[in-house]
Amino acid sequence: MPSWKLVSGLSVAFLGMLVGLVGLALYMVEVPSEANAAAAQQNNVYYWSDGTVMARVGDTNRQNVEIGDIPQSMQNAVIAAENATFWDDPGFDVVGIGRAVINMATGGSTQSGSTITQQFVKNNYLSQDQTITRKAKELFISIKVNTEMEKPDILQGYLNTSYYGRNAYGIQAAAQAYFEKDAAELDPAESALLATVLKGADLYDPAGGVGPKSSPKENRERAVERWEWILDRQVEVGLMSQTERDKYTEFPDPAPRKAQAGLTGQTGYLVDIAAAEVKKTLGIDKPTFDKGGYQVHTTFDKKKTAAMVKSVSKVEKEYIDAEKRPDTDKFVQFGAASVEPGTGKIVALYGGPGFDKGHFTNNANTLGVPVGSVWKPFVLAAAMEHGTYKSDGVGVSPSSEYNGDNKLKIKKQDGTDYLDKEGNPFYQVNNADEDHGYVTLRRAMEVSANTPFVQLGMDVGMDKVKATATAAGIEEDSFDPNLNPSFALGTSTPGAIEMANSYATFSASGTKVDTYSVTKVQHNGEEQPGFEKPAKETSIDANIANNVTDVLRGVIEKGHGTGKDARALGRPAAGKTGTTDENKSAWWVGYTPQLSTAVTMFRTDPDQGTLLSMKGAGGFDSINGGKLPTEVWTAYMKDAHKGEPKKNFPKAKPVGKKVDQSGVPSSTPSQSEEPESTPSETESEEEKEKEPSKQPETSRPPMTTPPPGGEESCRPGDFFCEDTGGTEGGTEGTGGETEGSTEGTGGETEGSTEGTGDTNGNANGGGNGGFPGGNWGDDNGG
Repeated sequence: MPSWKLVSGLSVAFLGMLVGLVGLALYMVEVPSEANAAAAQQNNVYYWSDGTVMARVGDTNRQNVEIGDIPQSMQNAVIAAENATFWDDPGFDVVGIGRAVINMATGGSTQSGSTITQQFVKNNYLSQDQTITRKAKELFISIKVNTEMEKPDILQGYLNTSYYGRNAYGIQAAAQAYFEKDAAELDPAESALLATVLKGADLYDPAGGVGPKSSPKENRERAVERWEWILDRQVEVGLMSQTERDKYTEFPDPAPRKAQAGLTGQTGYLVDIAAAEVKKTLGIDKPTFDKGGYQVHTTFDKKKTAAMVKSVSKVEKEYIDAEKRPDTDKFVQFGAASVEPGTGKIVALYGGPGFDKGHFTNNANTLGVPVGSVWKPFVLAAAMEHGTYKSDGVGVSPSSEYNGDNKLKIKKQDGTDYLDKEGNPFYQVNNADEDHGYVTLRRAMEVSANTPFVQLGMDVGMDKVKATATAAGIEEDSFDPNLNPSFALGTSTPGAIEMANSYATFSASGTKVDTYSVTKVQHNGEEQPGFEKPAKETSIDANIANNVTDVLRGVIEKGHGTGKDARALGRPAAGKTGTTDENKSAWWVGYTPQLSTAVTMFRTDPDQGTLLSMKGAGGFDSINGGKLPTEVWTAYMKDAHKGEPKKNFPKAKPVGKKVDQSGVPSSTPSQSEEPESTPSETESEEEKEKEPSKQPETSRPPMTTPPPGGEESCRPGDFFCEDTGGTEGGTEGTGGETEGSTEGTGGETEGSTEGTGDTNGNANGGGNGGFPGGNWGDDNGG
């Protein structure tokens, strides 16, 4: 046994060594300076796919001011919100750091509630990686900062180096960006708002941010709540009297956002998509990325992007006139995206008129606009793969017949009527209340009849429809969470990029590839890892995918097809129209073997974040996917395919069994109808007589009450959805009037709903959550 003298001697030596190491660490670290942070700023450079420079971003709006020029109200707001013990604490939170280290070691959350001193340190020159090494460095630097700097200087440094959104670094730049005044002129209400956006500008800037759940409406609601809390918190910690607090009851609306220099036209949207991918892949935050030095090589094709802008501009110039028709054409918007089948490359997109025009939401990547009948191919694909409850898992052929009559009574899988909340049978409607009789699924797709696909979706199971859409490339946060009958008619709300990629899966014979926009990233010349091409996955059976393509070719090539205007492309193509409740959105998604492109058109009030009807827009009684979106698509695809040879799709082989009028499959595979790889360009007189009128695709819902379900939730990321009741369109409790709904009738399209009519109906354009209400009429047949 060692003697007590030896033990005590070793302990003293160890403590001495520990103190020496701590002293050495403190000696070696440097105290940060806000001037150094500004000097370290560099450009980030973005390149087109051909290697030419697309944009240089990095003229960061950063201005430093003295603590005497920062009003006491701003100092108090930040201290109350971030670190109430700032004036008295040692500059670091031992408990918080310890908790963070333990969480990191065990794989838990890394949130730790840093002090203002620690945040000042991080703002200057620490990476934002959540590691034990970084936490240790942060601790030592914070200790030294607190011993060598006065508290007012630390607070000054923090306020001068923090990011407030709107490309504003520092309180002076933030005051200019939000209120167009100097920091010294801020009042307590304005100071509380700037302290609010420090929580995360993308979610708290009332003008909106980038990413899901960041619409102006959602951001404003969050900002108001935190703004009020910060004012109350100042009273709670003794930094403001209640009498003073009572003066500030009106939320200080900031000035409109302005575009960063150089981010004009589509460049802002392209840079945002690429930058988000870089930050996610490298695991870095915006302040770290904005310090610059990154060279970002993208998949964006300069010529194709120009062609997309040209096609949208041509249609807008010809049809949309907000001055002539302000009540119908104001706020009409387009979004589009083009993806390469089999690779996942995003080659072009149209996000809106541009950041420089005050439009910061990327319409090519937005959530909240229901897709309508462009969803029907997923229903058909699910039926071909899984069959129905009557076919014992045997796939259903496109030649199968379903009842296409209007006001069809929808059945559950047990054969009983699907009942509404009041116990009455639920009836589905068709475009223009048209009866089609028993019709093949092929023909139903071509004319976009609703009733066959609603009943088919019920027979297959909406969970299987969702699984097929997932396999094609639709992401979880895009789905309507309510798997009711209207789900078959496109109440989900993926953006144009997702829709283009999901149809690219059909084009590539069932091969799904995740989309990507960045091919290579260098930081100060050193190539960064993680930017390999995404893996290919056979997610849908090749022949099923080829059969979907074969059916969708008929939508274009048959004279009665809702997408027949796309024949002007002059090469093999497939696609589908979609139009939603009350004309709140219209879609065309189409593809060739080389390119898949989605075009969406909608109208939204930017202040309210809700979709508006497009009835009357462009001088049309109503807008449908087969008109303006198809015209944009066709013009773009013509330019995008210049110089490329015409290619045929793989030939589809017969699939599944033909279902007869009772819904029971025949005993032998349906070999009688070969897939129509080259639909005839002529029609019989009988077909011509059945051709729907050339009026815009609309429908009137039946005089029925909505299905059961009560109010249903909005899905995450859906910035148009409101959790309030209402009946936009149908009256007497039925939502989603859609095209021309009448008293008590529900919607034309995929439906909106009772109780969610103007929440999920209006807010999502009739879509998300479509059901419990109304009777769906899908997309006006389109």
